Amino acid sequence: MTTLHILGSGSKGNAFAIEAEGGTLLLEAGFSGRELERRMRAQAIDPASVCAIAVTHEHGDHARGATRLARQLGVPVVASGGTWTALARGGEPCEWQPTGSRGPAVVGPFTIEACPCPHDAAEPLALGVRVADGPSLAIATDFGRPTQALRFFLRERHCLILEANYDEVLLRGSGYPAVVQDRIAGAGGHLSNTACGMLLAELHHAELHTVVLAHLSQRCNTPEVAARTVAAALERTGFRGALHVAPQDEPLGPITLRAPAQRVLL
Repeated sequence: MTTLHILGSGSKGNAFAIEAEGGTLLLEAGFSGRELERRMRAQAIDPASVCAIAVTHEHGDHARGATRLARQLGVPVVASGGTWTALARGGEPCEWQPTGSRGPAVVGPFTIEACPCPHDAAEPLALGVRVADGPSLAIATDFGRPTQALRFFLRERHCLILEANYDEVLLRGSGYPAVVQDRIAGAGGHLSNTACGMLLAELHHAELHTVVLAHLSQRCNTPEVAARTVAAALERTGFRGALHVAPQDEPLGPITLRAPAQRVLL
C-alpha cells in the first residue's frame, strides 16, 4: 500500500511524505528539521523510516530543513545539480543523489523522476515518484506556465500535487506592488487557480484518482476559492476522484493511493 501525507503546504513551507513497503520518502522539506519531525510524528511516521529527502528547488519554503535533517537521518538529498549547488553553499554537509538530466534516482522502493520546471531558481524541477506495481505520483509547484515537456511529464499519473497559488481577483487586490503582482502572474512565477483547473482538465484520465491543491498564497487565495474554481473545471471532465486542499499549519492525511488497474491481455 502507498500512502501520502500532506505535512503542510503554502507560502510559509511545503512538505509531503510518501510511505510504501516500509520506507518513507520526504518530498520537499520547507520547514525546520525539528518541525518536519514533529509533523511526521503527528502522522505516526517514524523519521527513522525516511530513506531520502527529495526537493524541487532551493527556496526556503521548499528546502529549509533538507540538508540538516538529511545529515541527522543519514539519508541523501535528491535534487538537481543546480539545486544541490545552491543548497550546499550554506547547508549542512550531507549526501547528494542527483536526479533530472542525469536520469531517475532510486532510493528504497521509490523511483524519482524529474522534469525541468520554469521558475526563478537555480535548476528547478517537477518530480515524479513511482513504486513498483503501485501508483505513480507527481508534484509541480512554483511555475507560471506549463511547458509541453511538463505537460507530458504529468500525464497518466494516478495522483497529482499541483500548485493553485492565487486567485486573479485577490492578487490584484492584495496590496502587492505592481512589479510583484507581475512576477507572481508571470511565466516564471506561480500558477493561478484558473490555470491549475485548466491544466488538470487537460491531464484528466480514468485512473487519476487523487488531486492535491498545494502552495496556496496566504494573501492572494483561500482554500474555499481554490477548491471551488478547480472543482468546477474537474467536474466538466467527469473526474470521480478525491480533491484535497493542502493546509499550511497542520498535517492532513493519510491518503491511500490506489495501485493502477491491472490490464488483462487477451
